[in-house]
Amino acid sequence: MTYSLIAKTGDEIGLIVASKFFACGAVVPFVGARSAVASQAFCNPIWGSGGRARLEAGEAADAVLADFVARDGGQAIRQAHMMDAEGRFAAHTGVDCVDWCGHLISDDHSVAGNMLAGPDVIEATSAAFAASTGPLPERLITAMRAGEAEGGDKRGRQAAGLVIHRGEAHAWLDLRADDDADPLGELERLWDVAQERYTSFTLGMATAENFSGMTDRAPIDAAIAAEEERRKAEGRPSRSRAVET
Repeated sequence: MTYSLIAKTGDEIGLIVASKFFACGAVVPFVGARSAVASQAFCNPIWGSGGRARLEAGEAADAVLADFVARDGGQAIRQAHMMDAEGRFAAHTGVDCVDWCGHLISDDHSVAGNMLAGPDVIEATSAAFAASTGPLPERLITAMRAGEAEGGDKRGRQAAGLVIHRGEAHAWLDLRADDDADPLGELERLWDVAQERYTSFTLGMATAENFSGMTDRAPIDAAIAAEEERRKAEGRPSRSRAVET
């Protein structure tokens, strides 16, 4: 029902998913401070939550995945790929997942999908990510757009989700389009809106090493003002749908 991409760049871990399935961003991604799991097809959420916990504790991705496959009576209809705390990837595509189905593992990312138009979907997604530059959210969306151009989910489009962690248990960015005619386009819009104020706000977020975070608003307000000026200079209006009263 889905195709997804897990990637690591520096201290950032990102997972993006798209599907003709309502709210796929709620059931597929499980990302932690050091690891990520995408549980899809006839997804078992315990592969996600349990896998993330074990990977965060230091277990190897291939060992965790092998254990899940051995224990789960439904493994033939499951698909999952994951990255452990050492940046190692592993993937499983059950023999009864709906065609086209399969996965691809590279040095810094993995892609997996089922119910796809064909293998070109994950190959184009992987190639586009490898060739991309810039902020991780943009690279992930660009890569998935390339897969969509090759047919994506053969049933159509409905939902997408994007999660990025920056070395913390909590997400730095978590966006979802649950029911949209162009879900990847909606993620793209949300990412643009996030840069207006939200990403500046995250400068003050607490971390495991700094419990209080940044309590001085001045640097945050300065960053927001600088972003506003940059957008004005570029002639870029806000894409936010917020209503002010």
